[in-house]
Amino acid sequence: MSDKTLSVWNPVKTDRFLVGAPHYPEHVDESYWERDAERMAKAGFNVVRMAEFAWHILEPKLGTYNFDLFDRAISMLGRYGIDTIMCTPTATPPRWLTVAHPEILRVDGKGRPMSHGSRQHCDTASPVFREHSRRITKAMAEHYRDNPFVVGWQTDNELNTSMPESFSQATLTEFQAFLAGKYGEIGKLNAAWGGDFWATAYDSFDQVVLPIEFGPTFPSPGHLQDYHRFLAFSTARFQHDQVEILRDVKPSWFVFHNLGGLRDIDFRGQFSKDLDFVGYDIYPLLYDEFQRLGNHAKVQALHLDICRGFSGNYIVPEQQSGFGSQPGFCTLTPEPGELRRMALSSVAHGADGLMFFRWRPAHFGAEIYWMGIIDHDDVARHRYDEAKRFATEMTALAPKILGTYVRMDVGIAGSDFDNQEAHKTYPIGLPSPQDDAILLHQYCYDRGIACGFIHPEDDLSKLKLFYVPHWVMWKDEWTARLEAFAEAGGTVVIGARTGTRNEDNHVIRETAPGTALSKLTGVRVEEFGRLTAPGANGLFDVMERSGGLVIPPNKPAESNRRQRRLKIGNREIAAGHFYENLTIDPDVEVIAVWSNRYAEGQPMATSRKVGKGQVVYLGTYLTPELTEALTERLFTPAGIEPLVGGLPEGVEVTMRMNDERRLLFVQNYMDQAVTVGGVPAGRDLLDGEKMVAGRLELEGYGCAIVELEG
Repeated sequence: MSDKTLSVWNPVKTDRFLVGAPHYPEHVDESYWERDAERMAKAGFNVVRMAEFAWHILEPKLGTYNFDLFDRAISMLGRYGIDTIMCTPTATPPRWLTVAHPEILRVDGKGRPMSHGSRQHCDTASPVFREHSRRITKAMAEHYRDNPFVVGWQTDNELNTSMPESFSQATLTEFQAFLAGKYGEIGKLNAAWGGDFWATAYDSFDQVVLPIEFGPTFPSPGHLQDYHRFLAFSTARFQHDQVEILRDVKPSWFVFHNLGGLRDIDFRGQFSKDLDFVGYDIYPLLYDEFQRLGNHAKVQALHLDICRGFSGNYIVPEQQSGFGSQPGFCTLTPEPGELRRMALSSVAHGADGLMFFRWRPAHFGAEIYWMGIIDHDDVARHRYDEAKRFATEMTALAPKILGTYVRMDVGIAGSDFDNQEAHKTYPIGLPSPQDDAILLHQYCYDRGIACGFIHPEDDLSKLKLFYVPHWVMWKDEWTARLEAFAEAGGTVVIGARTGTRNEDNHVIRETAPGTALSKLTGVRVEEFGRLTAPGANGLFDVMERSGGLVIPPNKPAESNRRQRRLKIGNREIAAGHFYENLTIDPDVEVIAVWSNRYAEGQPMATSRKVGKGQVVYLGTYLTPELTEALTERLFTPAGIEPLVGGLPEGVEVTMRMNDERRLLFVQNYMDQAVTVGGVPAGRDLLDGEKMVAGRLELEGYGCAIVELEG
């Protein structure tokens, strides 16, 4: 593992803004290649990415390599000034390999091995697959060592996106070895997993089983936690094999990975420390949250802010450019103007490079209607024009953009693998920390308040408020960091249930939220329970959705009767999801109380002065109404204000900055023109450095980057 410091404030170390597209010369007749290179150059592209699915071409038989096709493609592009990022092709091993070694295939929770014919069907924990991965990586690296047009590498492709789990024999063997290395003695594992519950103890590590899906009932949370820790470990190890080879062959190459899904990857561990920077593939019109959050601009901002919290600025190796589909789904199509606006949004949230997916669509395979910059008929239409405009703008503005970080006044605790997985092991129908955090993030987004995700081990000094959304696993050293942040004038907000389990996923033996957090907050939790929304089915609703017994639901009257309300300031609102009954120290101020039933008048939210700042404890989960009431009370005293006041609906604002400059990104994600008032004085870098002060007119999907004065 390197000694690289992971921080949300890190820019990508690059002297140019990488802009281009993933390119698949193997998908098109060679007669198109020069025309493609010429049009890319005219669009202002300076890089392509290729070969991530081409192992069968590069190594048609074991030990027999053929780089000719890609050599010619790279050379053609290089003649037009376009560099190449090569990819290790390990997401799609060739058929000769899976025939020779069927034991490398993943196995699902029902014991069914995966088949050749798709992607990510091989087990990254398999020693045999790792051996072949190292071999093809080394062969490619040595072949392209002296090629001047190959400037960097992407490892694999969207690791764990299609299927992170495996229940193969290879996984089991490696899991047992991982546990033996971690615990040393089987008794320590039994203690960590609670082996005396339901007689789940083991006599030796070779007896340990995988937490197979669809068992009669639920496995130990400790067992599940360690299984997913192992998956993250084996994913990082698989990538590390490749990174070691690439760096050994040519240290000057940059190396990154393109994240798709975010499952079973520990981003603050070896995985990210091995990389020069992280890449994140963004498809705003695809994700599930699109339905929940109401529009794709919010979804894109959320995903990119979460990603930036892992290790800082990133590149986007795949930015949605058009209609996308596989046989089972399809996306909406960006309207004219949206391609450029979505790309600029990626930059606004921390991208220091971007590639539009893809250059041209495939005419065959499982993504025949995943459109690119060029259409099936080889015609360049408005998407090409927008990509060209974006590339030209970013190349010109690279000296301004590169080296800046994204401003955050409000930080939300994020990017912690253990807390993400701890919730999954025992969710009991409650929102995940990220689901809860989304409410605060979206509140800030809608009002133009600088907000993002950051780990408590990161530098908190640039923040004004830091929110911890129900992290059940907590380290005492994090408490010290929060205390120092508050001492310096910051506001800390800690959500219910924080610090209630240890690293083995056991409930702590102290009164919640544990000794260190109780001392910091001045709060102790005496009792807790689930809250139901009016008309909901409560416990039985959770059991039905978890695959348990189907029990007739409670009558709505029972649910409504148990509904709790709270009072904050002069506002009385319904609480949601969960409650805690609190006792407090004498120096703690009550800022919200429960307002009905037996808990009427008891503390719900508290504040304790710490140095120049304060530590707030919240004995429930956020709801939209509570988020609004809480922020109205906390933001102004903390000095938190919108970047631009009174934003019209459909306008996004963010800021990138450093010690030398402040760049205000203002974007209209609606199709109608809009006037934005209250814009600070500066020059619009996208409009000939035209002076802006107060009012800014934006056309439908229009964008501005205002370099502020002073």
